[in-house]
Amino acid sequence: MLRALLTALALLLLPPAGTAQEVGPDLQAVLQEHQAQIARPSRTKVGPAIEALLSSGLPGVQGFLEAWQDKGLYIRDEDGLFFRIERTGDTVTLLHPGTLEPVEEGADPATLSQIRPNGGVRRVIGEALVQFQLSDPDIDSRRAALDAISRNLDPAQLGPLRNSIADEEDPALRLRKERLANYLMARFGETPAERVTAIEALSTDLSVDGRAVLSQILSTDVVVAQAAPEGANLARVLEPGSDLPRAEAYALVAPEADAPPVLSPARIRTALEATVEGGVIAGLPIARLDTQEARAEAYDRLAAAGTLPPRASAQTIDETLAAYTIFEVYKEDNPAITEAARRTQGAVQTRVGLSQTADLALDAVSLASIYFLAAIGLAITFGVMGVINMAHGEFIMMGAYTGYVVQLFIPDYTLSLMVALPLAFAVTFGAGVAMERLVIRWLYDRPLETLLATFGVSIALQQLAKNIFGTQARPLTSPAWLDGTLAFNEVISISYIRVAIFVLALLFLGLLLFILKKTRLGLEVRAVTQNPRMAASMGINPDRIKMLTFGLGSGIAGIAGVAIGLYAKVTSEMGQDYIVQSFMTVVVGGVGNVWGTLAGATLIGVLQKGIEWFNPSNTLAAQTYMILFIILFIQVRPKGIIALKGRAAGD
Repeated sequence: MLRALLTALALLLLPPAGTAQEVGPDLQAVLQEHQAQIARPSRTKVGPAIEALLSSGLPGVQGFLEAWQDKGLYIRDEDGLFFRIERTGDTVTLLHPGTLEPVEEGADPATLSQIRPNGGVRRVIGEALVQFQLSDPDIDSRRAALDAISRNLDPAQLGPLRNSIADEEDPALRLRKERLANYLMARFGETPAERVTAIEALSTDLSVDGRAVLSQILSTDVVVAQAAPEGANLARVLEPGSDLPRAEAYALVAPEADAPPVLSPARIRTALEATVEGGVIAGLPIARLDTQEARAEAYDRLAAAGTLPPRASAQTIDETLAAYTIFEVYKEDNPAITEAARRTQGAVQTRVGLSQTADLALDAVSLASIYFLAAIGLAITFGVMGVINMAHGEFIMMGAYTGYVVQLFIPDYTLSLMVALPLAFAVTFGAGVAMERLVIRWLYDRPLETLLATFGVSIALQQLAKNIFGTQARPLTSPAWLDGTLAFNEVISISYIRVAIFVLALLFLGLLLFILKKTRLGLEVRAVTQNPRMAASMGINPDRIKMLTFGLGSGIAGIAGVAIGLYAKVTSEMGQDYIVQSFMTVVVGGVGNVWGTLAGATLIGVLQKGIEWFNPSNTLAAQTYMILFIILFIQVRPKGIIALKGRAAGD
């Protein structure tokens, strides 16, 4: 009683209307009506107080809710009035809880108690703040408001959301607001016609949120009855044995039919153990109860005598299921709405399936471009020289580390990438030429020795990289303009890095075709590839061509290393992840043929992504199946998809 009198007195002493604190008494009056819920809030009881504040339309409600949510609200113990505070030394200035206008200076902090709402209450307050945040000048606040709405679709948010769309300047947020408004209309529209229109508009929305709205509209309850429920919006009839297992069907029907339960063998055995008397159960010696059939017979005898509750026999189950029907009933009562949602869901599922196929094809093409870049250098050297270069993966690794070192000196990632690509080519070209001059040139026409020698070089290069850069992965950072993804819709997307690698692969395809078809070097390479002896008799130096070809192939591998390093880990072993795929690409596509390498990379990329789609949790199994397929493919086309022509085809 004393607190009520003090509160009334404080309200009377507050400045009258027309002063700077005109809204103070009104807001405080609303707060005092719900003082208990605000001062000691709980998630289940705070609703009426928040509804009263929102419906009041008073200035300062948003500020009050924000302060309450952030634990910045205080109550004066003597009269129960609410304030926000501003500390001034040992005292505080009492501020209006909504507008922050000063109310009293020099107040003693000991006379105030801080209000600390728990996490559940703060979430409820956050949902109430959404209608203010939807038009907030801060774009992050508007995003947060839309996130809150999407987490919990509430029909009360439809009006504020619609009102904020016209003033929304950001195109992405405007589109999201329109979508959320359509979701709310589909779920909570005032008339069936409005809801059907909103539902049909979802046919082009492939987002997870849009599909969730349709699923919520089409949610069902299971009803067990002897006849179809009158007036119910039936979804379908569940047939025991086809739509659901008979045991599960009986478990649904048994409570409605007051039928006995199905007992497991363990429960039967436990029940029988409690009835043992003198080594006999239901007149049967325990020694005879060594089978499930015998124990079931003993249990049925005891049930007939009333010693144990009855159990469901096969006949009981059949009779009960025959007498009752299991219905799935839509929670939505209006058949027109559920029919529209069902049609729309079917259309969306078709679009999603087509989009998933396109996304899988895009991933396959992206992977094929990576394999093409990694393998094209190997294809050239293998085709011209017949050398099995087991160190090809280490040239990829050298290119990636070259890009990393460049970024240490050039912090601008775009400029560093432009420098790293030609520098990686130069470094690996030089390394390839040195390797050819020092090792491979002495081992021509001795493929096994070449394989062992290049394998040794591979191990040496890996160890050298570990000694210089360590065993930890090094970052090769992509420029900011390669961040993010290129999204065609909610299902089809690809990272910009993959797009860049695809473009790089196309550029190298065109460059190599130009070199091989339009330059003297290309003419000499093709001549040496087809018939080295005849080329030598025509004045072409095969040793020089082989050296340059090996350097060219190594240089291309270095550029591939820079591209791969932008999205993969840069370590001393990174080349081993691509050497097997590179050899498979060359062998499947056709040795020494650019178009064959492209075809082989495409086949392997499509095959690997297809197998991973069927078995996404086991990438090792996908690679195993891919290798088995390639083995079978080589049996059919031993010279690859596009075989060499001329005399080289017989070598």
